[in-house]
Amino acid sequence: MSVIPILVLIGLIIIIAIALVVIGLRNPQTVNDRLLQERLDEFSRTGEQVDLEKLEMSQPFTERVIYPLARKLGEITIKFTPQNWLNSISRKLELAGSPLKMDPTIFLATQFIMAVVFGGIMLLFMTVVAKSFPAGQVFLYVVIITLIGFFMPQFQLSTKITKRQKAIRRAMPDALDLLTICVEAGLGFDAALNKVTEKWETQLSKSFQRVIQEIQLGKLRREALRDMAENIGITEMTSFVAAVIQSEQLGVSMAKVLRIQADQMRIKRRQLAEEEAHKAPIKMLIPMAFLIFPSLLIVLFVPAVLTVMQSGILGGL
Repeated sequence: MSVIPILVLIGLIIIIAIALVVIGLRNPQTVNDRLLQERLDEFSRTGEQVDLEKLEMSQPFTERVIYPLARKLGEITIKFTPQNWLNSISRKLELAGSPLKMDPTIFLATQFIMAVVFGGIMLLFMTVVAKSFPAGQVFLYVVIITLIGFFMPQFQLSTKITKRQKAIRRAMPDALDLLTICVEAGLGFDAALNKVTEKWETQLSKSFQRVIQEIQLGKLRREALRDMAENIGITEMTSFVAAVIQSEQLGVSMAKVLRIQADQMRIKRRQLAEEEAHKAPIKMLIPMAFLIFPSLLIVLFVPAVLTVMQSGILGGL
């Protein structure tokens, strides 16, 4: 009977944690702005006087309570987190393209919530199903699963960074070809960047779009390009930005520089494709050794073994 309250408490913690993760991963500013704008438009159409308290209470419960709770949890964790760790998380979020507009506060809250969820589920499983396990072993399993849950968002973030960088590497040669054509046709560099953003919907075009927006807001072009290269974090983009800035400062033909960069990016992409092709046989060894070869052995030897057993040769021996 004493186990039931513990299980109920664990279940409540897991449900609350899952709710916090779901709500905490959303973009609060965009959602709140949209909801408030819709209600302000409604008040303006009806001619009704705007009541701020009524307007606030008309928002969903999740936006008024759940999400601020998740953010508060993240702010509490930040107080006990080393600054270098926060800087590392912020840097990784930038390299990943700021997925879901997540900031370090929400990311840390997500890590702790996932740790609680995984640890609670494992503790529930060990308490209900695996009752015969000793307490020390149960504690060890719970700690391991809790750590896995804590670091799982980090693994997912690293995967997003890798995918984004690969997508940008694949898109760069074609984008630079279009930039070269536009510049040779008489367009300025900013207008050529705008043509690339209109042509494709890729991670690279989104980065170019951000550069255009920053330039329109008054930022120097070279600073906007350097920030883009830093937020992407690949050597190809750093080399491209350095060549563009040097061309602008020295007065070299921009079209010539872009054509040289496009040729180099195409060669680099071909080399990366060849490298991946050379890795394929090594990557195939594991599935061949543990999946294909055992199946072949079963298909080849089982009929022979059954034939020998039915013939009675083994019995005669």
